[in-house]
Amino acid sequence: MKRVLKCVRCGKEYPINVPRYLCDCGGLLDVKIVKEDSDDFSHIKETWKKRRCSNKPVDESGVWRFRELVYDFDESEIVTFPEGKTNLYELPKNILDVKALFAKHEGENPTGSFKDRGMTIGISFAKKLGYKMVICASTGNTSASLAAYAAKAGLKAVVFIPDGKIAFGKLSQALAYGAKTLQIKGDFDDAMNAVREIASKHKIYLLNSLNPIRLEGQKTIMIHTLEQLNWEIPDWFVLPGGNLGNTTAFGKALYELKKFGIIEKVPRLAVIQAENANPFYSAYKNGFEKFEPVKAETIATAIRIGNPVNYEKAKRSIEFTNGVVEEVSDEEIMNAKAVLDRSGTGCEPASAASLAGAIKLRKKGVIKKNDKVVILLTGNILKDPGATTDYHLGKLHYGGSLQNAPEKIENSKEKIEEKIKEILGE
Repeated sequence: MKRVLKCVRCGKEYPINVPRYLCDCGGLLDVKIVKEDSDDFSHIKETWKKRRCSNKPVDESGVWRFRELVYDFDESEIVTFPEGKTNLYELPKNILDVKALFAKHEGENPTGSFKDRGMTIGISFAKKLGYKMVICASTGNTSASLAAYAAKAGLKAVVFIPDGKIAFGKLSQALAYGAKTLQIKGDFDDAMNAVREIASKHKIYLLNSLNPIRLEGQKTIMIHTLEQLNWEIPDWFVLPGGNLGNTTAFGKALYELKKFGIIEKVPRLAVIQAENANPFYSAYKNGFEKFEPVKAETIATAIRIGNPVNYEKAKRSIEFTNGVVEEVSDEEIMNAKAVLDRSGTGCEPASAASLAGAIKLRKKGVIKKNDKVVILLTGNILKDPGATTDYHLGKLHYGGSLQNAPEKIENSKEKIEEKIKEILGE
């Protein structure tokens, strides 16, 4: 299949093998798949299914197994761990009071977040184009993923992170994998502005979600989920909204799946933002007539972004899927996280925005009792252990009934036996 870069604003097209992040008009770029007469999708589901029996890294990958909709690389050019072999968990229906509730857990990727799906194609592309260095701005997960994949590919990595605004579980990964880590005095949006300028001046490949290549890998979250559901399309797919890369990628995946006849209908997307990091929600509420960046602040560091670069494309995804955008408080996020954690699933705070938003939409009647719902968990529970322990130790100004602080007990057989019997209900 032929692929080109196409501006979502003016429609101008560019060659895909020439590095470019924006159109001359300033609009965002998409990877446009041009189906040729020889391309046949009639048996693609069976092809994807058969590859699961292969032990080749490209087939074990939950990204490259769907390569017809990702990119045409020679196998020797692909940098993979492999990634994308994440599970879809059925959760107790009473959590949301719906027909069926599933959680797609992208925290099971090699570096613990969904970013690996985009980074495998991004790093592979950088290497193919002859780059020796890659760069990103990050609230944590992107830097961890970039550092790991760059190390595997033998590339130098530079990451810009906001000073004091990153969870240590994520920072430790970037440091351990060998990335040159620069803490900028400012927030994520300041860091993003810095790396965009640096990448434009030097031969350094930018791998934030502004890069349309990276989002081609993130599309496979949706494809993989639908395959795990045996192609029975859910009513809703609920996901957190930060820089809006996944929102963009999911809408694009669904558009392509439907365009090529692989699915007949699409689920509705529900994008959830933290109430103090909510520019996309505010724009949705005014009918997308006006977009205004905000100074973001939330305990969910992965979505602490006030000026998402993918706004234009994310808006398109909401419109195409007849989707909605909602906001939730930090308290709602952490209480939802406690519910998910207690189920044994576990996630970082930003992931729990999905469930918090689904609960809110269910109470409003937007999500119906007879609906089938999938929520996206974007990161591993160990990404931000500080938020988890602070919640259960009562260090936050709020807390729910699932708080679970450790108890101090005397080192005596009698006291220990007494406590065990209490726990047992004896």
